[in-house]
Amino acid sequence: MNLNIREFSSSSDGFRTELDALLAWDSVSDAGVQKAVADIVEQIRLNGDAAVIEFTNRFDRRQVTSSKELEISREELALAKGRVSAELVASLEAAAKRVHDYHERQKQPSWQYQENDGTVLGQKVTPLDRVGVYVPGGKAAYPSSVLMNVMPAKVAGVGEIIMVVPTPDGLVNDIVLAAAYIAGVDRVFTIGGAQAVAALAYGTESIPKVDKIVGPGNIYVATAKKMVFGVVGIDMIAGPSEILVVCDGKTDPDWIAMDLFSQAEHDEDAQSILISPDLAFIKDVKASMERLVETQSRKDIIKASLEGRGAFIHVENMDEAMDIANIVAAEHLELSIDEPEKWAEKIRHAGAIFMGRHTPEALGDYCAGPNHVLPTSGTARFSSPLGVYDFQKRSSLIYCSPEGASELAKIAAPLARGESLEAHAMSAEYRILKGS
Repeated sequence: MNLNIREFSSSSDGFRTELDALLAWDSVSDAGVQKAVADIVEQIRLNGDAAVIEFTNRFDRRQVTSSKELEISREELALAKGRVSAELVASLEAAAKRVHDYHERQKQPSWQYQENDGTVLGQKVTPLDRVGVYVPGGKAAYPSSVLMNVMPAKVAGVGEIIMVVPTPDGLVNDIVLAAAYIAGVDRVFTIGGAQAVAALAYGTESIPKVDKIVGPGNIYVATAKKMVFGVVGIDMIAGPSEILVVCDGKTDPDWIAMDLFSQAEHDEDAQSILISPDLAFIKDVKASMERLVETQSRKDIIKASLEGRGAFIHVENMDEAMDIANIVAAEHLELSIDEPEKWAEKIRHAGAIFMGRHTPEALGDYCAGPNHVLPTSGTARFSSPLGVYDFQKRSSLIYCSPEGASELAKIAAPLARGESLEAHAMSAEYRILKGS
């Protein structure tokens, strides 16, 4: 199969303009989606369970008559786990442990210090009370999404984790439910779409209101998350998956081809880019891709992705490759090169950096340990992977001794009057010790 993948040279005129066009992605939903989601959100807010049942029956083609039918008990999750092969359960448990252990190192304790006059300052770190996790459902099986969203919340100490997963036509995915059981999800509801997001945000008679919603979904889910942000927190609005591979030409071309496929197979809008200073190697990788794509069950999706948004970029040297990598700010960055740790020091923007020839992105997706929920579409310039810190909040601690309050008031009062806030100034001045 011939693949028409765009090829660029960093030395050509207009390269930066071409690169910007290649990376451009508009994730904003159209007016029709906005209107549909706004109506769903409002109906859920006003009518609770009745609206959830109505939309679930309509969009997931079910025949639910009671909200009790929408919840899956912990006992049912355990039964689902029993229906999954022992090998897969072992892999889920091993992956869950690795993800848990990695995130344990992210925990941030509360802290405080005391000044000479007895004033105490610090920060109190506390977990969120309740979190909602959205997991895609139906024929799709994303147990890794369950683990990656739930485990950092568990490590953070979140009080209750509510999972929602659609079951179109009543199709229940045992692997996803097994992952929920292993990860320690507290309650599971078989609802999806914008209606699930709204139910988590506002609460219904049966579904508890949460403090934050995390997890991937389609354009309706993403739009609903945008709409309810402010009522609840959200993790991010993610675009299509993406991978940038930087290779010096010394890795097996078949390996690099499959690494690029690993993102292209997600969907037609996913993006896979190879950067190399070795033009002959780029041609070898393309030949590998054209041969290997025929072996892939999702070859049509892979081809559409590569021809729509994929690219080969030839650079003059590795320094230039690092500069371009920082412009791309990729979700997944593979450094399949000699001395990857040295070159990684030059990377400022990337969701996750996979170093060396034996570290494919796929290992990070499932079981390496770091979270696979990563910033996309260049947002790695200012965003970070999902982590324990996303499920914690911080409160400032201030305790003034009489002496400390007196001295601080002498600083605060002039500043307050500079802002024409007399009550602020007087409130501070009341604390000035007589004679000081």
